[in-house]
Amino acid sequence: MTSDDFENMLMRHEGVRLSLYKCSEGFNTIGVGRNLDSNGISLDEAMLLMRNDVDKAARDLGTHFPIVHELDSNRYYVLVNMVFNLGLVGISRFKKMWAAISSRDYEQAALEMLDSKWADQVGNRAVELSEIMKTGEYNG
Repeated sequence: MTSDDFENMLMRHEGVRLSLYKCSEGFNTIGVGRNLDSNGISLDEAMLLMRNDVDKAARDLGTHFPIVHELDSNRYYVLVNMVFNLGLVGISRFKKMWAAISSRDYEQAALEMLDSKWADQVGNRAVELSEIMKTGEYNG
């Protein structure tokens, strides 16, 4: 048996589920029998998931808001960060922020970011991101 044969057999036996489910023993499980309650995920797996989610957020952002391709990288990543957190529907609700970005009024865009329920929910994250939007500078 090759490793590919073994993987195919294991997937056939365990099944492949791409969303969270309870296994027959009641454990939160995902993928090919990954017991999240007992095993969780590794840092490498967390980073892979994050990178995949960031790639999707960036694709969605660029498709629905093409103006982002005209921004400097710091402001672009602010918006990717927001899509990562809020989703595309959530960031779409920031009408005044998008109007300010379209006018290249980044100070107003930053103010609009802070004048939101999102800013109240995420606190310092919103403060940091709005400052980057306003200045275009990131000082990691």
